[in-house]
Amino acid sequence: MRAFRQTILRGAALLAATLLLSACGFQLRDSADLPPEMAQTHLVIDGQYSPLARRLRVLLEQSGVELVQAGDALAILEVPVNNVVTNVLTIGDNARVREYRISHTVEFRLLDSAGTELVPRQTLRQTREISFDEQEILGSSREQEYLKQDLANSLARLILRRLEGLGE
Repeated sequence: MRAFRQTILRGAALLAATLLLSACGFQLRDSADLPPEMAQTHLVIDGQYSPLARRLRVLLEQSGVELVQAGDALAILEVPVNNVVTNVLTIGDNARVREYRISHTVEFRLLDSAGTELVPRQTLRQTREISFDEQEILGSSREQEYLKQDLANSLARLILRRLEGLGE
């Protein structure tokens, strides 16, 4: 009987939390609400096979954008700058690197098929810091790759959020 009562209480608490979250307007962000001008978009990006390019393609397609060739496009999303830079932050007493900073900088703009700017050129930058342990070289390199992927994912989402503003 006690287990049944706990199950009922947990279910009621879950239902109450769900109702509260939906009442405040909370929604999971699956896809962006992009403007109709982007229904058929040509993507021009520096580093066609980079993590940012791959993630941006996926997010655009999830948002209902058909990626097409330049001749068929209603809009052109240009990403002429897509740079990932790793800098040394600190060096230990044994002249070995202790910390790195990974910076990912992106510039983008959106044009219509006639070449008119719909979204002017904007710059986004994200950085992460990583500690380097020479005893864990394999783990450190994996962590660095993971952080680069995470930066690309964050920047792709930020680009879509900026593009959403066009439709408002």
